[in-house]
Amino acid sequence: MTLLLVIAMLAPTPPEAAVLRPAANMYSAATADTDVVSQAIYGTNVACLAEQDGFVQVRTPDTYTGWMPAAWLRRGRAYAIQGRVAQVNSLFASLYREPDVTKHQPALTVPFETRLEVVAEPEDNQRWIQVRLVDDRLAWVQRGDVVFEPQPLSIAAALELAQRFLGLPYRWGGTSSFGFDCSGFVQMLCRRRGVTIPRDAKPQAHWEGLAAVAREDLKPGDLLYFGRSLDRITHTGMYIGDGLFISATTYERPMVRIDNLNEAHWTKILVCARRLK
Repeated sequence: MTLLLVIAMLAPTPPEAAVLRPAANMYSAATADTDVVSQAIYGTNVACLAEQDGFVQVRTPDTYTGWMPAAWLRRGRAYAIQGRVAQVNSLFASLYREPDVTKHQPALTVPFETRLEVVAEPEDNQRWIQVRLVDDRLAWVQRGDVVFEPQPLSIAAALELAQRFLGLPYRWGGTSSFGFDCSGFVQMLCRRRGVTIPRDAKPQAHWEGLAAVAREDLKPGDLLYFGRSLDRITHTGMYIGDGLFISATTYERPMVRIDNLNEAHWTKILVCARRLK
């Protein structure tokens, strides 16, 4: 056994926490006055690496790090990692204090991919599922908003999923259906195919899990990377065929939208294409 392995085994495991906000910003420093580097959605289990001035430096499951207010975290217990777990399959899911949409406003609205701990599935009211929230409150979600044990999607299914997000706003650092940035959107689509790729566009383009593809060999599902050079990648999207691609972009209209790769703007800045190996 090597010395480094022994040190790693003896090193303390960072304490865990679960995110309490529907989409929690991660900042580059321990203040909300700095730039947003990413987000973590409700219920995401993160590692707590450091604490400063009421902020906690966290590491998300895709190994991305950033700072968020300590009040946005529930520490000490991992969430939705065992037992019956439902995953939000609608763009958003409203959670209610009782199995009724009319008596009260939703207690919480969470984004696509949120995982929820299931408490009960009443046989006499199969429209509703009772869940335990991160803060231990109980709530109800409509069965039509969730799925159980989601399976990796085919390329065709991933492209169909991508178009469900058309028109959603672009948001710098966004990783949820409240608003994506370009690499957050592509990372989500790849995750739904069962592959976790790097968070940011440049590391994605250089990631060993992707193979280079020539423009003339593009197939639906391939990833496109734009910028000035391989060292200055600034945008990414997914090719959908017939010269079209989908992405979360700030160009002209900031939103998730479909563009034509043959348009001058995109042709000029296309740097490379990649395919999941």
